Order: sequence, then structure tokens, then C-alpha cells
Amino acid sequence: MNQPLKQHLIDPEICIRCYTCEMTCPVGAIVHDDNNVVVNAETCNFCMDCIPVCPTGSIDEWRVVSQPYSLDEQYEWDELPEQQDLGSDEASTGLEALDDTMAALLAEAHQGAGGKSKPPTTAGKASINMYNLGKPAIAKVQGNYKLTNAEGHDVRHIILDLGALPFPVMEGQSVGIIAPGTDADGNAHLPRLYSISSPRDGERPNYNNISLTVKREDKGICSNYVCDLENGDEVKITGPFGATFLLPDDPNARLLMVCTGTGSAPMRAFSMRRQRVGATGGATLFFGARSQDTLPYFGPLSKMPETVLDQHLVYSREGAKEYVQDRMIQESDLVADLLSDPKTHIYICGLRGMEEGVEKAFSSIAETIGTQWLTLRDAMREEGRYHVETY
Repeated sequence: MNQPLKQHLIDPEICIRCYTCEMTCPVGAIVHDDNNVVVNAETCNFCMDCIPVCPTGSIDEWRVVSQPYSLDEQYEWDELPEQQDLGSDEASTGLEALDDTMAALLAEAHQGAGGKSKPPTTAGKASINMYNLGKPAIAKVQGNYKLTNAEGHDVRHIILDLGALPFPVMEGQSVGIIAPGTDADGNAHLPRLYSISSPRDGERPNYNNISLTVKREDKGICSNYVCDLENGDEVKITGPFGATFLLPDDPNARLLMVCTGTGSAPMRAFSMRRQRVGATGGATLFFGARSQDTLPYFGPLSKMPETVLDQHLVYSREGAKEYVQDRMIQESDLVADLLSDPKTHIYICGLRGMEEGVEKAFSSIAETIGTQWLTLRDAMREEGRYHVETY
């Protein structure tokens, strides 16, 4: 038998096809087809540059093999294969030696990474990758509404109607939007990923439509395309994607949500779903923006009952000038109570730069209840109660 090899793989169920890993890989080992994003075993040099940029942890998968899985095999996967039984002491010894080496590399690479996610134990099974680059879904624009008033800060609420097309989604999932045209090399644009901001039963209950929260970015090809859409326009979409950043179906679960900017999209979906089904566990939201007129959904948030959503809206360039982590420290008793409750689920979504401050706040608050935050966080992640998607 060949000497066993440890092969780097990507979990197709968890991957959200954001292509960040592919764009980051310095040796071009990560590639894609219409269906999956995969790792070329012949090219991968285990540099680990892809690990910290993955928002879902789908990149953090490994199998010990006697013969590496080919690209064609990986392109066909809907889920990862189980670890092969190599059936020898030599294989076991090889695995242990490789694990020692990989553990050291991963420890360094995981600095700042969100970690490998698991879905809540009570969440349903998410449908993924029903529509891909080769066969996208066609949706029709049903609405395009401006959410912010600040000059130079244009955030839109986009409603897409799927008509009779099957497109089952769950709160926390994402879709890809394909902008028309080609890039500088003449290739079709890759989909740009956007979190769904509506509940599973539609922006309007029992209608087959979804909503997105999109910020216009300077020179952003897809964001400008989406923000300029008009009613009746047809849009190519891929997905849905994401099988871990999901809402627990337990109505007694407690939610602790921390977000900035358009990271509010899944939090809106969570809150609307919980309100529609009459969940009783309660939810707390720490939502950061520069100012009130740059905060998406400020108006609708003000109308949501406190029994459904306990809101802490924080502005970094207005009033007290604070960040979400500052308000979390101010509300340390509330956060500590949530951290102590095994029914609490934590969701963090927004710019990657927010992670460090939020982690420090959690660490400080955990100490007040005699707990090491890293230990608690890892236990919550293993239980499907800790979720991070930052970009």
C-alpha cells in the first residue's frame, strides 16, 4: 500500500461558495466548477492561508488517504466521504505523525478564524446548492427600497420573487447574485454572496420570495448592479448556501446576536421568524453602525416589541460614540446571564474587524462568572450554539 497522505478537502454542505479561499490561495490549489469549490491535492502545499479567511469553517476538513481524491471526484460530492479504513498499523502511525505536523500548522492558521461551525441540534436540514453557476435560478425584482439616509452610504432592501420555482431557504442561509458581463480577463463574473434577510416562509408570509440587504460599494460591480435594479428586472441567482448558521427550532432557545451593517440581514430573518411562530425564549441584539442614518432597518426595529427583541443600537460616530463590544461590557450582567444559560445561541455577523473586540468582551464577561471564554466558546461551537460569519 502507498504511504498514507493527508488530503485537504472542503465540505460542500457547509461551503457558501464565496470563493474567498480560492482568491486567497497563493499557489492556485483551490479551484471550482459549476457545483463545488475544491482543493487540488497535487498543488496544495499546506500553507494554511485559506483557513482564517473562510467564514464557515468548511475549509477545515482533512482525510488520510492512500490515493488522493481527484478534482473530478470532488466536483461530484454533495457531502464529504467518511474517513477511509486504511487497515494497517503503518497507516495509523502515518496519521499520527501527520496530525502532529498539521496541528502545529492549524494552530497558527486559526488565529482570527471563525472555527468550524455546526448547526443547532434542533435546526432542520437545509437545502443547499440547488442552483449553480451552470444552471442559476431566475428571480424577478419585486422591490428595491433604500434603507439609509446618509450621503454616500446607500443600503438597499431588495425583494426577489421566485414565482413557481422551488427555492426552499432557511434563516441564516445565503444566495449568490451573478452580475451580467465579464471581468478584465473575459470571464463571467463569479456570484457575489448575500445573506437572506427574510424568514423561510417569505418576505411576505406564504409567498415564494426572499429579501436581501445590500450595501452599494464604491466600484463594486455586483453591489452597484443590485442596488440599481428596478421592479420587473430578472436576476440570476445561485444557492441557497450555508448549512450551519441556522436558527434553532426550539421556541425556548435564547438568542444573543451581534452584528454591524449588512450583517443585520440574518438577524432580521431570525427575529421575524421568531415573531411569526411566537417563540418565547427571547432575543438580544447588539447592532453597530456609524450613526442612526446609516443603520439599516432602524424604522422597523423601533416597532419590534421588546418581548421579541431586546435591542442595543450602538453608534461609533454619533452620541456616546461606542462600538458593540463597549455596549456588551456595559450590559455585562445581561451577557453573563446569557453565557450561563445552556439554551443560549450566539450569532456574530458583519465586518471581520469586529471579531477581536467582541471576543475580548466575551472573555472579560466570562471571567466574571468564573469561566474561561475560549473553553466555553469551543464547547458552544461543538454543541451548535456558537456561529460566526464575518467578511
